Amino acid sequence: MRKRIQKQIQVDELKVPHAQTTQSSSLPAETVLDKRQYLEAMIDATPDVVIALDSQYQVLDLNPAAVETLGWSVKDAIGHGCTEVMRCQNLNRIELCGTSSCPLTRVLDMKKPLANEDLILGTCPEHTCEVSASVTPVKAGQYVVFTARDVSALKVANQVRSNFVSMVSHELRTPLNSVHGFIDLLMHDHMGALTAEQRTYLGYTQEGVQQLISIVEDILFMTRSDLGQFEIKQQEVPLRGLVRQVVGSLQPQARKAEVVITHDIADALPSLFVDPKRIIQVLNNLITNAVKFTPPGGVVTIHARPYDTCVAMISVNDTGFGIPYEDQQHVFERFYQSNHTQQSKMGGYGLGLSIAKLIVEQHGGTIGFDTTVNEGTTFYFTVPFYEGQS
Repeated sequence: MRKRIQKQIQVDELKVPHAQTTQSSSLPAETVLDKRQYLEAMIDATPDVVIALDSQYQVLDLNPAAVETLGWSVKDAIGHGCTEVMRCQNLNRIELCGTSSCPLTRVLDMKKPLANEDLILGTCPEHTCEVSASVTPVKAGQYVVFTARDVSALKVANQVRSNFVSMVSHELRTPLNSVHGFIDLLMHDHMGALTAEQRTYLGYTQEGVQQLISIVEDILFMTRSDLGQFEIKQQEVPLRGLVRQVVGSLQPQARKAEVVITHDIADALPSLFVDPKRIIQVLNNLITNAVKFTPPGGVVTIHARPYDTCVAMISVNDTGFGIPYEDQQHVFERFYQSNHTQQSKMGGYGLGLSIAKLIVEQHGGTIGFDTTVNEGTTFYFTVPFYEGQS
């Protein structure tokens, strides 16, 4: 960007010896310098934020777009830490500085570039924006170049779409609940006795309506989250009671699939600091998926252990079909549907795991999975212990 960075790179290493120049390039030294000046001018003129940082997360330089976006002058920013100048947050506004999720930390650890990371940048409200960021290590991780593009306009378009989806979903929910209620009245013989055949077909109808209601509720949940209307209400909660509640509600589905659900929760596991309604939702989504993709005679097991002194590790293990390699990178994407034959048999609409990931991250935890095709899959996530938080 400027000569300050050239000092970090050690300009003498960039100069090409005469013999090497003769062999690999016919460009004269003046042309190389012109090209360098052209690149500097291009970086200064780009509307994207460009920031160079050293391996200690200190700002080396930044371009005019970064100055305008972050509200820091070049003189004031240089030498300050990225926490003071950038303060990266994820889209749930959880600060990433000092955590393993920090994009700079991940790049310096892996020595690989990171592309298209959705972040919120800025240390004061009038200079905060949502960006799509990329981080590139340079000279074996001696420093990194952070680039970011403002996606605020795209966010406005997405908000309009989310508002529309939310409105349609809300309007669908009322008539669906009415239909479900009237079917329930019929099933309980409030309108007269039913024959066995009528009861069977009404049961199928009730299942279909309940599935539609679940889809509408999930879409409403995601759109409210996109609009920033999703909140969690954390409190002290014993995990064992939550697991017992979820397993009890899913036993009919498990018996129908001929799958056994068990649990293995560590003795004296401390209480969690979570929103019980939301963690039930996470467990329900993970266990339902495990039951769906486990063949008859299989087992689904819920494990819970302390991960460290602050968080618990909860996992849902199955002996099912596993996740094909080509689908693994898309597991948490919204509405993603595998082309695998087993997926087509099981159905689904691809929101359960996205919702689980959103809820876990809102609690400050992480979620992931291990899988082996034709042997099974384990989904695991972390949530905090209760330590007297208010």
